[in-house]
Amino acid sequence: MSAGGWDEEIDEVLGGDLTAALAYVTPAGGAVATPVAPIALRDKQAGTVTFTTSQGFGRKLERIRRNPKIALAYHAREHGYASLPNFVLVQGTAVARGPDRAALEAIRPNVERFLGPPKTGRLFWDRWLSAYYADRLLVDVEVHRIMSWRSPDCTGEPAVHGVPAPSQPAPRQGEPAKGSAPRVSVERAAERLRALPHRLVAAVGGDGYPVVLPIDVTGTSDAGIAIQIATPGLDPGGRRAGLLAHEYRRQLVGLRVRQHTGWLEIAEDRREAIYSPHTEGGFAAPPNKTLLLLANGFMARRGLREAMQAGR
Repeated sequence: MSAGGWDEEIDEVLGGDLTAALAYVTPAGGAVATPVAPIALRDKQAGTVTFTTSQGFGRKLERIRRNPKIALAYHAREHGYASLPNFVLVQGTAVARGPDRAALEAIRPNVERFLGPPKTGRLFWDRWLSAYYADRLLVDVEVHRIMSWRSPDCTGEPAVHGVPAPSQPAPRQGEPAKGSAPRVSVERAAERLRALPHRLVAAVGGDGYPVVLPIDVTGTSDAGIAIQIATPGLDPGGRRAGLLAHEYRRQLVGLRVRQHTGWLEIAEDRREAIYSPHTEGGFAAPPNKTLLLLANGFMARRGLREAMQAGR
């Protein structure tokens, strides 16, 4: 059953944020976090929130279909319409719809309100952005639980709407076959994370839903990146986890994103942790909408072609 009818504070955030952090579960039981634009798509009474994604980004869709338990962290107020400082974590079950041009046309006012009018033109833009605009999918999330803190750093106890938080902690995971030690430069990763204003960690909680919380980078060592996780922290022990750091400008122009997967060793206090990065990725987009759309079109077309070749 969906957890509908959330309060007005939560609804302002869900209806106002330009971006949110989507976390989904990997086949190995870790979590990956990536930014998405929810553009105020939600149904308070039905207890659903919605975001869009391109079919060209097939790996994300494949993993969500394999394990539909996801989380959306509404954590940043820049260039949106919400004024409250709340950090809102939505956990739920995602279902990707099939291609639906009528549904995409119906949400065009939301798209233009947050992202501006789309580029159009039969000679170039309609063809170049076909994989990014026309082949986008709506992903509906049936809300299982919402946790809301009245501060962006999650100070104090959260208000919980829906199913109570699990009483049993997530068990410690077995270490990867290649070991848990860092596989990329710790100093470089920490420096790049510190350079971005929004920094988040994502890991799977005791009931299988991802948990996403803000972090501070406090140091480095041979073991990895020392981080402090916002209250209430994550369950103690070792587990696979993802890091996301990002910044953006109006209409999501001028993006900078850094992402990691790796091993997170969490202390008994649930807040101090060492993160050993195993993979790293990211991109920087210039503060120019035309150049950004050229890049989006290229990545979406390439991803869609790869998905078709793989039979996805």
